[in-house]
Amino acid sequence: MLDGPLLARWLAAAFALTLLLAALRPSAAYFGLTGSEPLTILPLTLEPEAAAQAHYKACDRLKLERKQRRMCRRDPGVAETLVEAVSMSALECQYQFRFERWNCTLEGRYRASLLKRGFKETAFLYAISSAGLTHALAKACSAGRMERCTCDEAPDLENREAWQWGGCGDNLKYSSKFVKEFLGRRSSKDLRARVDFHNNLVGVKVIKAGVETTCKCHGVSGSCTVRTCWRQLAPFHEVGKRLKHKYETALKVGSTTNEATGEAGAISPPRGRAAGTGGSDPLPRTPELVHLDDSPSFCLASRFSPGTAGRRCHREKNCESICCGRGHNTQSRVVTRPCQCQVRWCCYVECRQCTQREEVYTCKG
Repeated sequence: MLDGPLLARWLAAAFALTLLLAALRPSAAYFGLTGSEPLTILPLTLEPEAAAQAHYKACDRLKLERKQRRMCRRDPGVAETLVEAVSMSALECQYQFRFERWNCTLEGRYRASLLKRGFKETAFLYAISSAGLTHALAKACSAGRMERCTCDEAPDLENREAWQWGGCGDNLKYSSKFVKEFLGRRSSKDLRARVDFHNNLVGVKVIKAGVETTCKCHGVSGSCTVRTCWRQLAPFHEVGKRLKHKYETALKVGSTTNEATGEAGAISPPRGRAAGTGGSDPLPRTPELVHLDDSPSFCLASRFSPGTAGRRCHREKNCESICCGRGHNTQSRVVTRPCQCQVRWCCYVECRQCTQREEVYTCKG
């Protein structure tokens, strides 16, 4: 039987251990594609509520951590922007990998298993998530949907005296600062957290690299004596394309991970890099994605993906790769589609219905 003081000390120690274990969950500090909550519970639209503090409830429904929830509640526009960012990131991930063995399957159990490992696919999920949030926030600021930010004032534009500032630039400065704080950096001793944070920053850097200055001329006969200029983010499809390229050229960094215990030691330098270079930080100081583990083949059903059996493929493009040498089935079907469409004045489009036979190819099991 424990006496009172001893029982109190034991309970305090147990509570501290619980907090420590909660802090060490691999995906606890992130949101969306890299969060622990199922994507299916996220509402695509936030229902309007009469209460003045309705956005508090919206932030609570997103199952954020305490710090993230606090940041969400600061501005009524954040919750809606977070949902938009998750949806945009998921759709872009699926689009970029639509012809791959891993087609960005994000059902709960597959995503949860991927996030426990340091695959190239995991690195892409972190990067596309942070990029999506950065992009969505910058656009929300310029669209006037946020209270704590507005248009980008672009103080570093060159030849400012020759340009008259106008338009409404995407506020990348605010969004990138918000995202870095929202996603947060954990202890540098946590190997996996450092890799994840690095890949988060890659997503933000790709957004920054795609910013362009757009100008419109004003003056007599188009003399361009004055130009109205604003900064604009690249379309998110371009961001996804660049991140997909980084996925294909991702650097593997080795570790002394014990597969039996899951404990990790120091990262060894990536191939082609001498040990001891780059200071005390062994991660590459370049905007490249990094990963710890070799990816599975994704050919057969596993805890990481449903496999490729039954997947539709394109015979001349990717059937051989996606079907993993098992071959493919061919089915013929008749489809009817709109064709020979014409715009009629005013104001509708008139189309004929054309019937054709097409072949559908699916991977054998």
